[in-house]
Amino acid sequence: MIIHNEPVATAGEPLSSAKKVVVMLHGRGDRADNFIQFSQEFSVEKTAFLAPQAIQNTWYPHSFLAPTERNEPQLSLSLSGVAELMDNLEGLSFAPENIYLLGFSQGACLSLEYGARHARRYGGIIAFTGGLIGEQINNANYHGDFEATPIFIGSSDHDPHVPEARIDESEQVLASMGAEVTKTIYPGIGHTIIQEEIDVAQGILLS
Repeated sequence: MIIHNEPVATAGEPLSSAKKVVVMLHGRGDRADNFIQFSQEFSVEKTAFLAPQAIQNTWYPHSFLAPTERNEPQLSLSLSGVAELMDNLEGLSFAPENIYLLGFSQGACLSLEYGARHARRYGGIIAFTGGLIGEQINNANYHGDFEATPIFIGSSDHDPHVPEARIDESEQVLASMGAEVTKTIYPGIGHTIIQEEIDVAQGILLS
């Protein structure tokens, strides 16, 4: 599968026999063929994992807290790439409630932003260190009802890229749109993913 002339890395169950799909969005500077290996942390059956590749390894050029226009046009291009992938999956008869979004850092921000702009009942959204995008959150961008979609946001209490205040704001917006948000701030873990977060994500993927 190709999205915006970039390859989509795959792991797990083939799409032809999978019952669920996890769309994995890598962090800045990473690659899809590297991030897809993170799928090995999860023990789930009949689940396909897909990792699209960001153009030049980044979903948008500046901080997610920069004025939105500074991250254009790449932000909109990245969001449209996720939308194209989701449309392809629905064309293969995967219902949205059987599709999960999972991202780390920049990919976590993109996962939450895409979800809020296209809110409906997903299988779940898992954001390892991320928040909604923009210098200020613009609620006019967000539409729909999550219909109790489980959303997990995990982060450090002192992350150099994602301030806790933005995570709090994001939680409030997502909850107001009908999501069941679980936010956990871990002391001193830095900019990484820890086992406790993986365990929470595993529970969502099994639900």
